[in-house]
Amino acid sequence: MKTKFRNKKVYDRKRRHRRIRGKVSGTPERPRVCVFRSNTNIYAQIIDDTKGVTIASVSSLKLDAKAIAGAAPEKKEGKKAKKDAPVIGRKVLQARAVGKLLAEAAKEKGITKISFDRGGSLYHGRVAALAAAARENGLDF
Repeated sequence: MKTKFRNKKVYDRKRRHRRIRGKVSGTPERPRVCVFRSNTNIYAQIIDDTKGVTIASVSSLKLDAKAIAGAAPEKKEGKKAKKDAPVIGRKVLQARAVGKLLAEAAKEKGITKISFDRGGSLYHGRVAALAAAARENGLDF
């Protein structure tokens, strides 16, 4: 099968995203949160598909170091702290900060329920961290 993309990974992600979009759509009551993950940044948008309007958008491009540090989980105290501490990279912390900002932006617009569109990416790592942070800060999906 001949693809339109030079990179097979990109082609496969586009196919998965097209398949997901056939099932997930945004309504005024429950808008869609679309996530795009690049090599260096992560982007999220709240979209109402009935009107074709982006309600809010957040990305890791304009995050400062304080916002990323605030997204880190609390460290445990005691002897077992070193063994049990998860190893979290900078990009996952960025995704958590974006999830928190996304939930705050949604609350400003009066949105509490959303449908999640992972954009063809696997629900793992940065995408899952963004979703978990959004859930912790009040979004329901």
